[in-house]
Amino acid sequence: MSQTKTAIFAGGCFWCMVRPFDETPGIVNVVSGYTGGHVANPTYQQVKSHTTGHTESVAITYDPAVITYQQLLDIYWQQTDPTDAMGQFQDRGDNYRPVIFVQNETERKLAEASRQQLAASNRFDAPIVTKIEDVQPFYPAEPEHQDFYKRHPERFAEEIAGREEFTAKYWQQKNQEEAKVRE
Repeated sequence: MSQTKTAIFAGGCFWCMVRPFDETPGIVNVVSGYTGGHVANPTYQQVKSHTTGHTESVAITYDPAVITYQQLLDIYWQQTDPTDAMGQFQDRGDNYRPVIFVQNETERKLAEASRQQLAASNRFDAPIVTKIEDVQPFYPAEPEHQDFYKRHPERFAEEIAGREEFTAKYWQQKNQEEAKVRE
């Protein structure tokens, strides 16, 4: 395996962000955690209280020889509502805001171009408000929050219900329509 890299994305509840990346070839590991705040080593309860400034996020370790950062961005956009700045689906508040945390200028340029391309696509009826911010310290969440979709499939299914409806409407359906136009 070549040298791995890490990407950090926030898109609502971190439980819901793990599976799409975890099931993708080239992904080595996905860790649920917190970033973007002002308290070292925050707990779930502290972040949930909206007093730490942290956002629930995922740190994705990937093999760039198998999957590119651009491909990770493509997956990311299809997991979130990029028009909702203060939460995602049933999860509300600043700790659920959508953010792409970039580690260098290359990632920033790719993320900004990706966001601009999405805005220009007119896929959504509202402006794209997902932030692109510099990476900050990432703190892994407690063990009970790791691999939640595998350990609690019934509860996970409840958590992603609104997300799945949204992605079907804005991605699956529109991708099929765009494919027909190209034919």
